[in-house]
Amino acid sequence: MPAMPVSAYVFIQTEVGKAAQVAAEVGRIGGVVSSENVIGPYDVIARAESATEDELAKMVVSRVQM
Repeated sequence: MPAMPVSAYVFIQTEVGKAAQVAAEVGRIGGVVSSENVIGPYDVIARAESATEDELAKMVVSRVQM
């Protein structure tokens, strides 16, 4: 049985008026399976998947922070 991917939800705060643009850009990052702008304390929520937690942290989360 193949290993299940590690997944995480990433909550992002953006500058005013930038949520849709950030959601679109984050959605193009490898490993991000969905990215949507939302209403509330955060502006964007993204779901990312990777083979390992380490890979998720290094490749996906670090790129989202950039």
